[in-house]
This record gives sequence, C-alpha cells and structure tokens, in this order.
Amino acid sequence: MRILIATDAWRPQVNGVVRSLEAMARAANALGASIDFLTPQDFSFVPMPTYPEIQLAFASAGAVAKRLAQGYDHVHIATEGPVGLATRACCRRQGRRFTTSYHTRFPEYIHARTRLPVCVTYALLRRFHNSGAGTMVSTQTLAQELSARGFRRLMRWSRGVDHELFHPGAATDLGFERPIYLYAGRLAVEKNVEAFLSLDLPGTKLVAGDGPERAALEAAYPEARFLGLKTSEELATLYASADVFVFPSRTDTFGMVLLEAMACGLPVAAFPVAGPLDVVGASGAGVLSEDLQAACLAATDIPRAVPRAHALTFTWEASARQFLGNVALAHQNGVEAAAASQAASGKTCSAKQPELFVQGEMIEP
Repeated sequence: MRILIATDAWRPQVNGVVRSLEAMARAANALGASIDFLTPQDFSFVPMPTYPEIQLAFASAGAVAKRLAQGYDHVHIATEGPVGLATRACCRRQGRRFTTSYHTRFPEYIHARTRLPVCVTYALLRRFHNSGAGTMVSTQTLAQELSARGFRRLMRWSRGVDHELFHPGAATDLGFERPIYLYAGRLAVEKNVEAFLSLDLPGTKLVAGDGPERAALEAAYPEARFLGLKTSEELATLYASADVFVFPSRTDTFGMVLLEAMACGLPVAAFPVAGPLDVVGASGAGVLSEDLQAACLAATDIPRAVPRAHALTFTWEASARQFLGNVALAHQNGVEAAAASQAASGKTCSAKQPELFVQGEMIEP
C-alpha cells in the first residue's frame, strides 16, 4: 500500500508532530507499507512571521493533484494548514477517501494569543475533519473531548518511543546543583512554561528548547538555565541525567517528550490533564497534581526503573500497525457503504479493499 501523508509540520521544525510522523513512517515501511510525505518544501513557502521555523506553503489543489497522479492508495492529512487544506480540497474534488489526524489544540493556542473564542475555531476544525473517512486521535481522553464537540468517526492512534536512543544509560554529571528539574519543548505561551519556572524548588531548573517566548522567559527567570535547542541524542543525555521531568502544558494532545523522558528513567511531574492522564496515568511513573510544586517534589522519590518499564509498553511498531489498521478500516467502511448504496440501486460494487490490512480501532461517539 502506498500512502501519502500531507503535513504542514515538517523540518526545520523540531516538535512531537514531526518526530512522530517520521518514526511511524519508518516502522510502517518495515511492515510493508510505503509512506511518502507532502510538505511545505514541495511548494514555494515563506517563514511564518515571529516564528520562522514554521513554513507557510503556497499550496494549491492543482499542485496536489499532480502529486497524487503518481499513484497512491490512500491519503492522510496530518495538519490543518495550507498543505492540509489544499490536499483536502483536492481529495474532495476527486471523490477520494482520506483520513485526518488531530495533533494540535489550535483553538486553545489561538485563544491564548488572540482571545478568539475556542468555539469559533472548533467549528472550523470540525468541518475540516468530519469531511474525511476518519480522524485519528492519540488518546481516549482527547477522543471523548472531540466527540463532545461534534467530531465524528474518531480512531485511536497512539505513539511510540525509541527505546535504544532514549535509555537510562545515557546519564552523565551535568554539573548543576541537584535535584535537577527539566523542561524540554517549545517555548511558547500555550506551553505554560512559566507555571514551572515560577515554582519555588530546590536545586536547578533546566529548560531545553526554543521559541517565541524564550527571551521573555530568560529575562523573567534569570536563575533558570536555558540550554536552547537540543538534538535527540543530547535530549537523551539530559533526560537520563536529570531528576524530574516537568510538563506544565495544559494543551498538548499527547506529549512525546513524556515518553522520551520516561524511557530514560526520568519520572514526570505534570497537571492531571489530557496528555499526562493518558500517557502517565496511574502507572506510578510520575505524579499528576494541580499542585505542580508538590508533584515535582514527590516525583523525586520515584525509582527510575518504574518510568522506564512503563515507557517500554509504547512502541513505534504498535503505533504503525494502529495507523495502517485505521487506513484499512476507513477503506473497508467505504467499500461497505458503496456496496450498500449500489445494492439499493440494483448495481454491483467492484471496489477492492486495501492489500495491507491490520485491524483498526474505531471509537464511536
């Protein structure tokens, strides 16, 4: 099966969406699928003002149609940006079935920056996703939230982690006063990093990552150590060498960094919200509390073997099988719907199901 994934999130961005798409594609290819990407780099683009790592593509349905003419069995739209919108328009014009995925809480992100009511953005996103054959979501909590907002045909698609890259053996002496509390991720208002930096904690606060809020945060919290962007290998060392991973975000749909940290044996402190509730939950690999300071202090008592063992239950092979199963299920449902329609009209349906079928999981609203 040849699959084209359309995504506005792509290199040089460094985030969980890009890393998860690339890792899942490698695992899917090992299972016999062939996955290609349609990204802003396939079009002319301009850097996003105030956030140049994000590329805004001049994508069009006509240009997407030329790419689809190369022969793909399925199209998956990962993002709702210019590339995703053009791909959706092309698929609808051609009558081609496609799936989507919900990675980012844009309504909350936009509200944090502009105060635009979230109901407005959710209405636009609901229209975008409900036109597809299924919307893949990373957690059960997110599925329940979106279902309550009118999103239909929701499918589970979890994530994995590279256990060989992220492991406790990467630990080293960082030279900072312990305990070391680490945040890794984008420095943007929706990540709520200030909730971590404002805590009264012993030891050292480390911040790995970059983003539009970095200068303001550095000025407001000079006692914290800002390390800038780090490679995956460098992050593995930081995870394995710190004492607690602090995840202050209330808006992430999953939190890839949670899995990476736990794979390195690093316990988590986070709010009890979607993302941490599903990824950490009651595993004992972290402490979830509305009192983030208390969670940070309590997490230092968690043995490192506990988060490592929990992270081992998440694999990219399982994630890829789930993704491919959802694709097959979307086509199976399409075949059945076409057969029912043609049977009602007295015609015969000759559509074929995908060659590669791995059981998918549909979550009914």
